[in-house]
Amino acid sequence: MSQINVKNLTFAYEGTYENIFENVNFQIDTDWKLGFTGRNGRGKTTFLNLLLGKHVYSGRIDTSVNFEYFPYDVRDERVMTMTLLHEVCPTADDWEFMKELSLLEVDLAVLYRAFETLSKGEQTKVLIAAMFLKQNAFMLIDEPTNHLDAAGRLKLGAYLKRKRGYILVSHDRYFLDRCIDHLLSINKTNIDIQKGNFSSWWRNKALQDQYERASNERLKGEIVRLTTAAARTTGWSNAVEQTKYGTRNSGLRPDRGFIGHKSAKMMKRAKSIEARRQNDIESKAKLLKNIETNEPLKLIDVKADIHQFIRIAEVSVAYDDREIFSNISFEVNRGDRIAIIGKNGSGKSSLLKLMKGDKVPHQGLVTMHSQLIISYVSQHTEWLCGSLANYAETIGVAEHLLNAMLNKLGIESKQFEKSLETFSAGQKKKVLIAGSLCQRAHLYIWDEPLNFIDVISRMQIEALLLEEKPTIVFVEHDSAFCETIATKTIAL
Repeated sequence: MSQINVKNLTFAYEGTYENIFENVNFQIDTDWKLGFTGRNGRGKTTFLNLLLGKHVYSGRIDTSVNFEYFPYDVRDERVMTMTLLHEVCPTADDWEFMKELSLLEVDLAVLYRAFETLSKGEQTKVLIAAMFLKQNAFMLIDEPTNHLDAAGRLKLGAYLKRKRGYILVSHDRYFLDRCIDHLLSINKTNIDIQKGNFSSWWRNKALQDQYERASNERLKGEIVRLTTAAARTTGWSNAVEQTKYGTRNSGLRPDRGFIGHKSAKMMKRAKSIEARRQNDIESKAKLLKNIETNEPLKLIDVKADIHQFIRIAEVSVAYDDREIFSNISFEVNRGDRIAIIGKNGSGKSSLLKLMKGDKVPHQGLVTMHSQLIISYVSQHTEWLCGSLANYAETIGVAEHLLNAMLNKLGIESKQFEKSLETFSAGQKKKVLIAGSLCQRAHLYIWDEPLNFIDVISRMQIEALLLEEKPTIVFVEHDSAFCETIATKTIAL
């Protein structure tokens, strides 16, 4: 066992004035199964890139291991998968690749197909398997679940539980709980490492937040008392100082030396109390440094008199004579929260597009209420560009409402002036979700809305949907979210 020692790490991107990391110090054992969490934009991927030596930084990162990053950059996806795996890990034999893929329950026939013909989930699994065969490698696994369905996440979680020596970035709570033994979190002002899984870390964080809030309330009362005392003492000191000169026409000659000494003594006491007050204010700031605001989200939906929004009757979808699904029947009624589940490639996104009125080759009956207003969130964010103001105008929402929603989701106001191209993947997804929540709609159709979204924001969205109870149809592979939100499930 060796260690990764991070000492006085400081880093800021060129052209920016704020450090992402400042004098950060911690140690990681290289046999840990380390989960990595934090709100979007806090620097998780940046930290992985620092480990990989992609940026110039101040401080030191000392270790004897080689870092390997997933997703792996495949230069030519047309090559046979076995050929690609030998490129990833030249020292491994064919039987070793087969053994690893068997653990992941991947059909070994994929080894003799072009890599581009594999599903996204299959590509994820074969590359991770090959990378774990590298000698003296410490894996940096960056959000591997974004292309995996629920079943795929279970298998990958079981596989990673067998392994050790990695940092895993993921926002799927159940997935983290399955396979990690330590958790590293980027908080508002520091980096914290705890032994355990995500659930144990979250419980500890809740207890710490509760303690800090209680301490803060006590401190605020003490500050009020000290402030009042300081003001009173300063007033006494000033009043005593004035008596040095007596009153006009009094004929009295006060002892100015005695009075000055008494005044100075009282002033010194006043300054001492003021210093205590400032120290307590600073202590309060430290106590509250890592409490997330978690402001409740609000929804601007349209209350409809209609009951049935959409009716799907004996619907089948096929592309180029390849049937995707067949004979699907269900209704979307007011107040439903419907999860569409199924393996990758089973037609979930096609069904959502059909429901929102897109042209999808199908047979059967799709009936939509004539007055139905739909708000749609795509699973893809690559097309986002330009300014937030232009995006708000494009989707027909007020810019200040969109900004306020994003601020509640943890995106700082200074980010609003930047181009959408510079946003992280999680921040882009928040733009789509915030825009949808700001739209006036009867029905919300969301396609994998939580990809790249941090855990705290996921919980905010859950709380909103449970409180406001909008009508929503969604595809999502986060099991915790589906179990919490869905009132109905459609399995393809």
